Amino acid sequence: MEEQLMQQGKKMEYGAKDIRVLEGLEAVRLRPSMYIGSTDTHGLLNLVREVIDNSVDEALAGRCDRIDVVIRIDGSISIEDNGWGIPVDLHPTEHRPALEVVMTKLHAGGKFQKGAYRVSGGLHGVGVSVVNALSEWCVVEVYKSNKIYRQSYHRGVPDGDMEIMGETEKQGTKTMFKPDAEIMDVVEFSFDVISKLVREQAFLNSGVKLSILDEQSGKSREYEYEGGIVTFVEYLDENKNPLHKPPIYIQGASDGLELEVAMQYNDSYSENIFSYVNTVHTVEGGTHLSGFKTALTRTLNTYGQKNKLLKNGASLSGDDVREGLTAVISVKIPDPQFEGQTKTKLGNHEVRGMVESLVGEKLSAYLEENPTVLKRIIEKALQAAQAAQAARRARELTRRKSVLESASLPGKLSDCSIKDPANCEIFLVEGDSAGGSAKQGRDRRFQAILPLWGVPINAEKARADKILNNDKLQPIITALGAGLGEDYDVSKLRYGKVIVMADADIDGLHIRTLLLAFFFRYMRAMVEKGHVYIARPPLYLIRKGKQEHYAYSDSERDEILGGLDGKGITIQRYKGLAEMNPEQLWKTTMDPEVRTLLRVTLEDMVEADHVFTVLLGNDVPPRRKFIEENAKYVKNLDMV
Repeated sequence: MEEQLMQQGKKMEYGAKDIRVLEGLEAVRLRPSMYIGSTDTHGLLNLVREVIDNSVDEALAGRCDRIDVVIRIDGSISIEDNGWGIPVDLHPTEHRPALEVVMTKLHAGGKFQKGAYRVSGGLHGVGVSVVNALSEWCVVEVYKSNKIYRQSYHRGVPDGDMEIMGETEKQGTKTMFKPDAEIMDVVEFSFDVISKLVREQAFLNSGVKLSILDEQSGKSREYEYEGGIVTFVEYLDENKNPLHKPPIYIQGASDGLELEVAMQYNDSYSENIFSYVNTVHTVEGGTHLSGFKTALTRTLNTYGQKNKLLKNGASLSGDDVREGLTAVISVKIPDPQFEGQTKTKLGNHEVRGMVESLVGEKLSAYLEENPTVLKRIIEKALQAAQAAQAARRARELTRRKSVLESASLPGKLSDCSIKDPANCEIFLVEGDSAGGSAKQGRDRRFQAILPLWGVPINAEKARADKILNNDKLQPIITALGAGLGEDYDVSKLRYGKVIVMADADIDGLHIRTLLLAFFFRYMRAMVEKGHVYIARPPLYLIRKGKQEHYAYSDSERDEILGGLDGKGITIQRYKGLAEMNPEQLWKTTMDPEVRTLLRVTLEDMVEADHVFTVLLGNDVPPRRKFIEENAKYVKNLDMV
């Protein structure tokens, strides 16, 4: 026994030999999510964004007015600008060309040297080296001093020394890379996703021309907006009814900070605020956004009371004054402190006060000169305040009912036995009949079923009080258990997967669209965190004798038929979920081992807002145009 303990002790010794030193970019390849957030589509976009950010930094420095992005035939991508080009001379301490240092060393770059860049989005200096580390191959060409300098790399390691490839009259940098499939879960570039990123940068960099070309499909786009963020706000509100024109524009500077704000109110019930620091989209906001919100609320209350639009000392809340607001806040600062490498939140404390002061001063001056606009905004905010009071009463009533009733969950909900949300899923099923089949066919341990009846209210045309009182949506809100709107807390979500299961006819697609709009407007964090899915039931049942084959598309049906004799075959086209019995529904649509779920992602907030406004808003012409342009992409839709 003593000998066994001694042997175990030897095995458990922990010394210097157990300390692993990661050289070069090895750490990036070992823990990629620490640097780019994830290895899925979001991480892939971050790789592209890092390179584009470097080119945009050249534009911010006044050294670049063109950026070209090309998705290449071989699955790689190139980003080229006409800036000064990455330095190529010998680095004084590394004794290697500066290009190689920038591409192979973390925390190496001109962003750390005072004066090299007035402002920059790539402060951390790990961007392009991380792209190199996570690429199967990467090639950089620098056009400088009438020469073409070139160096290639494989998985972050140089293939050889930097070379001079010839002469050129061009100036700038061209970076080409192919994501490494050994690391990245997704390596295919999406033209639509990247073009939205390119368009966004064109809005934020007035006078800079950005283009994107997809050599695989032949698609191309070119963007240049002289109007800057004012044009951005007009684009965002394109299919909405603005309360005033043109958008309010604020510009100012303080202690090295440069501020731009464009804002416009419309008659919708949601707020859309996009914040940027040195053209980097700060998805989680930060101190600049906090400063803007505080100034907006205080200034509107001050002028509302001064002009006797707010009576009896009444005041408006931040939520009240932001209903129907579309705004873009862009700040440029010399030394941004982002929280995390993916730069989603600004942490500079001094920025809040500067933004608050500038917005308060400039907005006050605008409202003094535009009393009519002030009146419209205050009237809108007062309506929002009344609706908020009604929503609070509805919430309180709902909570009281939950306490008094023997069971607070909806009566039609068949819940699962497992209580850990990470292992649970709920199917929101169109119709009682299909819901009944799903209840019988499910795995009761981890699958909950909530049948839906009727058509839910259109979230694009309803405030929170109407949503809370809607008998079609109330059961969903209660079952999910995470609240609604300003009270929504995704950590309280009772299910890890929320699966919409509707028929493949026009009614089913309408219900699906209404539910997704509801989630987007009032439970957005649930979509952002990847909890929402769409079930994909089969379209066909093909029988031959005792054999049964299920097809999920016309092409799959034809493939199955091609492998069978033409004799004794019957084909059933499912018109709806209710045509399947419980066993069929389980083995085709609900069994995790064989089913296909479509995950709903929010890759582009701007486009999502745009599409829901078009599909569910008041204006018919934009909706007709959308349907005409996209009808060719619709397959297997039963118009019954």
